[in-house]
Amino acid sequence: MAINYYTKEQLIEFLQCLEKEDNIKSYTLFRLLAYSGMRKGEALALTWNDVNFKDNEIRINKALSRGENNLYVKTTKTKSSIRTIPMDKKTIDILQQWKKLQKQDNLMLGKNALQPKQLVFSNENNDYLQPTKTRKWMRQVQQKYNLEKITTHGLRHTHCSLLFEAGASIKEVQERLGHSDIKTTMNIYTHVTKKAKEATAEKYSIYMDY
Repeated sequence: MAINYYTKEQLIEFLQCLEKEDNIKSYTLFRLLAYSGMRKGEALALTWNDVNFKDNEIRINKALSRGENNLYVKTTKTKSSIRTIPMDKKTIDILQQWKKLQKQDNLMLGKNALQPKQLVFSNENNDYLQPTKTRKWMRQVQQKYNLEKITTHGLRHTHCSLLFEAGASIKEVQERLGHSDIKTTMNIYTHVTKKAKEATAEKYSIYMDY
């Protein structure tokens, strides 16, 4: 089975390569996904009203879904998925910069940039961004810089894994990611601890050098 997550070093390299590209929207989106662990549909349904710049928090209560012929926003059904995520200051600052740029872009295109439910990530018509767009952006950067290939969802798995590596508890990770089933969280926890145990054995072997 293909590995669908980045290590800490791979994630940093991926974000650094994104920064070199002339696409602030994609950089902001992928930075947000990597540092929040939210689902792609949750990120694409976000409006600026959901972002609390004062307290560095993001409220998640809806997600973008695909119907037969259209995209629509559905409210999050499970209680566990409705959550407020504390965010790091740098990601919040990047969102703030993107908000200013988005407003300028919309005004230049003659779009209403001040509507109450302005999407954080919209398309050229200031409407929902096609979910397939993220795959295209990701593939372009991965191929250009010869990076390990993971999917957009892999950034959620990455966030989860790195939270455990950083010392977060199972309960903290479950709440942050909005996992309704603890098994989902436990599966990733098991994979992280297995990797850590293997690294411990390797450290001993290197230390002994015999």
